[in-house]
Amino acid sequence: MSRRVRRKVAKGGDNNKVVSSSSHEIEPSDVVQNFNGDVDWTRLPDDTVIQLFSCLSYRDRASLSSTCKAWSHLGASPCLWRSLDLRAHRCDPSMAISLSSRCVNLEKVRFRGGECADSIIHLKARNLKEISGDYCRKISDATLSVIVARHEMLESLQLGPDFCEGISSDAIKAIAHCCPNLKKLRLSGIRDIFAEAINALAKHCPNLSDVGLLDCVNVDEVALGNVESIQFLSIAGTTNLKWGVISNHWHTLPNLTALDVSRTNIGPAAVSRLLSSSRSLKIVCALNCRVLEEDNSFSVGKNKGKVLLAFFTDILEGLATLFPGASGENVFSVWKTKKDKKLVELLTWLEWILSHTLLRLAEINPQGLNNFWLKQGGSLLLSLVQSSQEDVQERASTGIATFVVIDDENTSIDPQRAEAIMKGGGIRHLLNLAKSWREGLQSEAAKAIANLSVNTKVAKAVAEEGGINILAELAKSTNRMVAEEAAGGLWNLSVGEEHKGAIAEAGGVKALVDLIYKWATGVDGVLERAAGALANLAADDKCSMEVASSGGVNALVTLARNCKLEGVQEQAARALANLAAHGDNNSNNAAVGKEAGALEALVQLTTSPHEGVRQEAAGALWNLSFDDRNREAIAAAGGVEALVALAQSCANASPGLQERAAGALWGLSVSEANSIAIGQEGGVAPLIALARSEAEDVHETAAGALWNLAFNPGNALRIVEEGGVPALVHLCSSSVSKMARFMSALALAYMFDGRSVVMSFVLLVGLRFLEGMDACALIGTSILKRTASFDGAKNLALKHIETFVLSFTDQPACAQAHASLGPTILTQVIERAQILEAGHLRCSGAEIGRFVTMLRNHSHTLKSCAAFALLQFTMPGGRHAVHHSTLMQNAGAARVLRTAAAAATAPMEAKAFARIVLRNLEHHQMEPSI
Repeated sequence: MSRRVRRKVAKGGDNNKVVSSSSHEIEPSDVVQNFNGDVDWTRLPDDTVIQLFSCLSYRDRASLSSTCKAWSHLGASPCLWRSLDLRAHRCDPSMAISLSSRCVNLEKVRFRGGECADSIIHLKARNLKEISGDYCRKISDATLSVIVARHEMLESLQLGPDFCEGISSDAIKAIAHCCPNLKKLRLSGIRDIFAEAINALAKHCPNLSDVGLLDCVNVDEVALGNVESIQFLSIAGTTNLKWGVISNHWHTLPNLTALDVSRTNIGPAAVSRLLSSSRSLKIVCALNCRVLEEDNSFSVGKNKGKVLLAFFTDILEGLATLFPGASGENVFSVWKTKKDKKLVELLTWLEWILSHTLLRLAEINPQGLNNFWLKQGGSLLLSLVQSSQEDVQERASTGIATFVVIDDENTSIDPQRAEAIMKGGGIRHLLNLAKSWREGLQSEAAKAIANLSVNTKVAKAVAEEGGINILAELAKSTNRMVAEEAAGGLWNLSVGEEHKGAIAEAGGVKALVDLIYKWATGVDGVLERAAGALANLAADDKCSMEVASSGGVNALVTLARNCKLEGVQEQAARALANLAAHGDNNSNNAAVGKEAGALEALVQLTTSPHEGVRQEAAGALWNLSFDDRNREAIAAAGGVEALVALAQSCANASPGLQERAAGALWGLSVSEANSIAIGQEGGVAPLIALARSEAEDVHETAAGALWNLAFNPGNALRIVEEGGVPALVHLCSSSVSKMARFMSALALAYMFDGRSVVMSFVLLVGLRFLEGMDACALIGTSILKRTASFDGAKNLALKHIETFVLSFTDQPACAQAHASLGPTILTQVIERAQILEAGHLRCSGAEIGRFVTMLRNHSHTLKSCAAFALLQFTMPGGRHAVHHSTLMQNAGAARVLRTAAAAATAPMEAKAFARIVLRNLEHHQMEPSI
C-alpha cells in the first residue's frame, strides 16, 4: 500500500514555525543578541521566557527549568502550572511525584489511560477543579474513588468518550460524597447507574448543572428526575430507557434547559410531551433516533421558542432562532459576542454535545447518512473546529478525519465529503489548529489533514496553503502522537509526484528519518507512517538520494532487521525496494546491499506469515539483484532457497506477491551459478505454475525467469519435463503483455536451438551407458518415448515462435526492405517490430553470442527469432543498446549479420531484421562512447 487513513481517536505567521495563531508572537526586539549574532538566552525578559515556557509540553518545560537557577524559578511560575495535559507522554507515579512541587496551584488536568489515572493522586494538587480523561476502560472504582477523595474542590469530571467498563454506581456515590462543589459530571459506557447513586448526587452536589450519562446500559430515570439542579442533561446512546417514565418525571425539573437523547429509541410522542410539558426546556437534541425519524409527519410547530435538532431539521437555522439577527452560517460565532450568560452556557454545552455525537456517528458510520453529512454534518464540524473550547476543536477535527473515511483498510475516502470540507475552508482552519502550540490540537488536526490528503484535489489545496511545511515541522515534535499524525500526512501527500520535492525542500525527509531513530522500538504507528512516507519519497530519483544521504538506508535496514511489527516491516521493505529501484541513476542500490544485515533481513522477511511483508521483501530483493555484487550476496544469504520456497507457496497468493517472487528469481537467475542453483532447488515447477497466472505482470516476471533458466541445458530439460513448453507456448501466443510473449519466445528458442535439451539428452544417455549395458537396455524404451515427446514439444514451440515473430512483421515493408534500405521503409518495419520495453533488458556476452550463433541455425524460425531479438537489444535509445552493440562488435557479429541479410533462402523478415541490426551497430559505432 502507499498510504493509510485512520478512523479512531488514537491514542498568520511563517509557515516554517509551529506557533499558535492566537498566542503572543515573540518580537525580534524581545531577543537579545551579542555582537556575533548569537542569542543570549540568559538576558531574555522574564515575561518572554514565561511565554516560551507556556508553548512547551510539561516534560519539556520541566526539563528546560533544570538548565539554570533563573529559569528554574521562572519555570515554576504558577501561571504555567494551572493546566496540565498528561496525554502526550507516559506519566507514571514517579513522573507525577517529580512534578508535584509545581502543581500546588494546578486547577485542570487531562490524562489518558489507567496508569496515568493512578498517577494523578501523586501530583498532590489539592485545588484541582477539572479532571478530564480518555481511554478509561481500565479505570476501576477504587482508583476513581481515591482520586475524588483527594480532590474535594473538584467542579468538573469527564471520563470518555470510550467506555468506562470498570466503573459502577459505587464510584458515582463516592463522587457525590467527596465533591460537594461538583458542577459537571460526564461519564461514558457505565453499565448500570442505580437510583442510590443518582440520589446521592442530588443530595450532596447542589450545584450539579451539567450531567452526561452516555452509552450506558441502564439508568434509573425516576432518580434523574430528582436532580433539580440539572440544566443540561445528555443520555445519548443509552439503552433500555422508559420514555413513559421520563415524560412523567423530567418535565418537573425546574432548571432543565437542554436535553440530548441522540442515538436512542425515543419516539415522536415522548419528544412532543417533553417539549410541551416542560416550561424550562428549550432544546432537544435527537440525532440518529430511528423511531423518531420514521415519523415523517412529526413537527414541533406549536412549541414556539423551542428547538428540536434532528436529521430532518435544519440544525444551524434552528439554533439561529435563539439569537435574533443571527443566521445558520454564523450562529456559533455570534453567540461568543453575546452577554447573556445563560445563552452562552447553552451554546457551550451544545458545541460539546454536537462534537461528541458527530464523532460517534462518524465512528459507527450507520447506513443512510450520506445526505446528512453532505448537507449538514460537514458544515457543523467546520463550525465546531472554530470553537473556543479546545476539547470541542479536537473532537471536531477527529470527526472530520473519521467521517470522510469509507474503507480504512484500503485507504479509501469519500471524495464528495473531502471536497466539501475543502470548499468550506476547512483546510485553512485545520492548518491553523495544527500550528497551535497545544499538542492535542496539533495531533487531531494533523490526523484530519492526513486523511483528507488521500484525495488528490485536497492534497493540492493542502500544499498550496502551506501544509507541507507545517507537517514537516510537526514531524519533529517530541510528542509521539503529533509526530505520528504528521508523518501520516506526509505519507499521503507523498503519493503525489508533484509533492515529493516540496516535502524534501521542507526538511521532511530528514524529519522522517529522525523519527525512526527517535521511536526505534515498540511504537508501530509512528514507525509505519515514517517508513511509508520514506517509501513513497524513495520512488523519486532525487528524493531517494536525499533519503540515503539523511541516514535513511541505515534507519530502514534497522527496522527490517529488528522490528517485529507487520506494518512497519512491510513499509521498511517497500522503502528499501524503492531506494534500490533507480539502477544506474544513483548508487542507492549498491548502498543498500552494503548495509550490514540488509540482505539477510530481507531474505528472512520472505518467510513472514504476512503476505504484504513477503511481497515487499521479495520486491526489494528483485530490485537489489540488478547489482552484480548484490546478486551474489543475496544467494550467499540463502536467497535462492528462500525465494524458491516463496514461489512454491504463492500459487493462491495475490498477483503482487506472485510477480515479485518470480521477479526476484528472474533477477537472481541472471547469474549462471544462481540459475543452476534455482533449477536444482526446484524452482522450475513453481515458475511454470506462475506462468499460467491470469495476471499480465506475473506473466512477464515468470517468462523472464524461465528465459534465463532455459539458457542452461539442465534447466531446459527440467522445463520440458515439468510441462513448461505448453505454458510458454500459451504465453507466447496469448498473453496481453508483449514482453511476456517476447521472453517466452526466447525461452523456447533457447530450449530448441540444439544446444540445450539435445545436449541434456546426450549427457543422460552417456551417463547411463557408463553405468552398464544392462542399465542402458532398461532405459532404452524410456529414452525413445522421451525423444518422441521432445520432438513434439519442439515442433509445437517452433510453430508458435514463428507465429509470434510474424505478428510483429510488416510483410510488405520487409519485402521492400530486401531491395532498398530507404529510411521510410526501415521506419515502417521498425514501427511494427519494436517492443519499447525490451530496451530495458540487459544480456551477457554469452547470451548475445548465442543469438548470433542462432542466426546460422538451419531453422528459418530460429533465424528470424534471433534477428528479431537482436533488433530489440540494439535499438538506439534502449537502456543497454550501446552495451549490446559493443559485445556484438567485439565478437565480430557484423559478418554473421551480413550473411544472414544476404542469404537467398532466409525468410524476408529475418533479412530485414538483420539489416536493421547492422544499421544499429553502425549508429552506435559512431557514438563518442564507442
